[in-house]
Amino acid sequence: MILYPAIDVLDGRVVRLAKGDFSAVTDYGDDPVAVAESYLNAGAKWLHLVDLSGARDGQRRQLSLVENIAATGIKVQTGGGVRSAKDVETLLESGAARVVVGSLAIPEPELVMGWLSRFGAEHIAAAFDVKLKDGVPMPVVKGWTEEAGITLGGLLSEYRLSGLAHALVTDVGRDGMLQGINTQLYQDLVTSRKDIAWQASGGVATLEDIRQARALKMGGVIIGRALFEGRFTLAEALAC
Repeated sequence: MILYPAIDVLDGRVVRLAKGDFSAVTDYGDDPVAVAESYLNAGAKWLHLVDLSGARDGQRRQLSLVENIAATGIKVQTGGGVRSAKDVETLLESGAARVVVGSLAIPEPELVMGWLSRFGAEHIAAAFDVKLKDGVPMPVVKGWTEEAGITLGGLLSEYRLSGLAHALVTDVGRDGMLQGINTQLYQDLVTSRKDIAWQASGGVATLEDIRQARALKMGGVIIGRALFEGRFTLAEALAC
């Protein structure tokens, strides 16, 4: 299992949003490259970088930041407002090892499947944001305000022959809230689709969450706010 320490960057500053709300921002400083280097020095091999400026306004993508962080030697998995093949291409050329596609992965699976074929499955990760409805994960779009009209299982069936190898799923009710990971959701995904390296996203609060993700045989776990708030160190997380 891979640990992905996460940095969310808005206009050059390291921040965290509560449940994706741009009006609920916690600021953690103005040097994301230094944060990335500290994670690399602590033993991380990957970084999950969310470009919130790009997510909010695709014309303001922070490409130089991707370049500078990749230059440290850490592998960068990054996303935020990826809306075209050109966006994917530009991010990979800037040094990203993997591009996360979220806004289109739910409503336009055929488009994303084309990108998987073009750029390679190791260079694309699909991001599925879900809300639970009577225990059933329902993908949501438009800033988590609208259900997509299909279950996550139904959506994944469309990707079955696509070669999708990496995907992260966020239970949006837990994102940034330090409530723990949704173990039942991830257990169901790992059991039903062993061909995908699933990443747990949202809710990690304790080292036990990381141990649970590993026990579930997740492909990875993304850790954000818990590290910034000192719930545990990256070294402690890696030791799990």
